[in-house]
Amino acid sequence: MNQSVYISNTPYKPNALPVAGELVEINGETFYKVSNSDRMRPFFMSVVSDSNHWMFISSNGGLTAGRKNSDFALFPYYTDDKITESAEITGPKTIIRLSRDQKVYLWEPFSDRYKGMYDIQRNLYKNAFCNKVVFEEVNNDLQLTFRYEWNSSNLYGFVRKATLENHGTATADMELLDGLQNIIPYGVNPEVQNSRSNLVDAYKKSELEAREGLGIYALSAIIVDKAEPAEALKSNIVWSLGVKDPAYLISSMQLDAFRTGKKLEEEKDLRGEKGAYFINTNIALDAGSRKEWMLVANVNQGPSDIARILKSLENASSLEKELLEDIDNGTKRLVHLTAAADG
Repeated sequence: MNQSVYISNTPYKPNALPVAGELVEINGETFYKVSNSDRMRPFFMSVVSDSNHWMFISSNGGLTAGRKNSDFALFPYYTDDKITESAEITGPKTIIRLSRDQKVYLWEPFSDRYKGMYDIQRNLYKNAFCNKVVFEEVNNDLQLTFRYEWNSSNLYGFVRKATLENHGTATADMELLDGLQNIIPYGVNPEVQNSRSNLVDAYKKSELEAREGLGIYALSAIIVDKAEPAEALKSNIVWSLGVKDPAYLISSMQLDAFRTGKKLEEEKDLRGEKGAYFINTNIALDAGSRKEWMLVANVNQGPSDIARILKSLENASSLEKELLEDIDNGTKRLVHLTAAADG
């Protein structure tokens, strides 16, 4: 049965707070904070790493990223204007259905779909070493804060840490859908993506290893302009940590169904559709508490690489510890490399 969805009880609420910048400290690390960043014209940033990661990201959340070069991309490699325009369909997407007072409130952090319907504040943080960026949205009406942070790991790829915090006085009962959209498979270079994107979609194959919750994004065959076989033996992958027994989606086709309260059907094998990776779960947050989880994505993964990740996911706590240590070690290596180059 569908439930009525309430966006807000009050009229249009534009954010009239001024843009401001300041240095702040988060978990012992210095970040530059841009308050009310959504009041600025979208601007472009790069996020560096100690290894071969590259990420170009807009202040509205749209991005492209990969490793080594543009032939090993996780999201489509476009120019900055297209990346900014694709924020709703490429990269992070979070949808929250909050149940309160026998009503359901729909909230999509960082989306302009319901612009002005909530009293919100959006802030952007980038650390002093330029290898981390944090997006934050504070919803004063719902008394919730959602933030996510991009990190890099030499061992595991790109790490998106997410945090949902209840700063109200009552328990917040929510259904969460969180993930990444428009994940491209291994083997798609920028020329093919830009000139034959519809053909690329036809070759896409997305699979879910349901027990461990690992998404695999590959081509049914390498796209070549020759009459010869070309097997696609590698893939891009996404997996998650921190949420117990969620349901998984590997496309964006059911987002509107979630918005209207319909029951989601877990997806395990899709062909000819843009790849995505979503976790779906119910969360009850006590007043003053928070929930944290991570999504991890990597490119250019062969069968043996995937087998190792699946084995590691059997011991999630150990894997999480190793992952966080690798992120910290990456920052240390970046500082060392920069100092060695007189940076």
